[in-house]
Amino acid sequence: MLNPQIVLASSSPFRRELLDRLGIPFTTTHPEIDEQPLKDETPEATALRLSEAKARKAAIQHPDALIIGSDQIAYLEGVVFGKPGNHQNAVKQLQKMRGRTVNFFTGLCLLNSQTGKAHVRGIPTRVTFRQFSDDEIENYLRKEQPYNCAGSAKSEGLGIVLIAKMEGEDPSALIGLPLIALCDLFKIEKFNLI
Repeated sequence: MLNPQIVLASSSPFRRELLDRLGIPFTTTHPEIDEQPLKDETPEATALRLSEAKARKAAIQHPDALIIGSDQIAYLEGVVFGKPGNHQNAVKQLQKMRGRTVNFFTGLCLLNSQTGKAHVRGIPTRVTFRQFSDDEIENYLRKEQPYNCAGSAKSEGLGIVLIAKMEGEDPSALIGLPLIALCDLFKIEKFNLI
């Protein structure tokens, strides 16, 4: 595919900012899909399935493109922490995560909509949170309002002060779009960035 259109299947401003770092032109679309996990599905399997589902849904409108789908799930001891949606849920999430190590798993899909070939990767990140107070939670939430971030942890902003340690192969994965893995997938599709 020569000079393919690049489509980011996400409405996330954080993913847009990350993709901007690569200096390539792209468009965005927001595919509406059911993000509920399937029965007995692991968090990792959910993130991988949803990243591909977003890309495939976007392919309907973009039949000659390289489409990027991504999804992230945060979980601790079998409990999934999705996007909190509001202040009260964010407080509960952060109270459960403080002083603990939480798994963030980011699913990534690069779909060649012309061939239908999907390349899917999963990037794990382990985040150990500090032992912060309820007042610190309130101050953080009032300033950052991370209600559309998995686990209420916006590490690219003020949320970094809540974190004691991060372990993972790609720092951009925690923000929601693993650029190292994406560059590898672009090479598989023979799309050269430089």
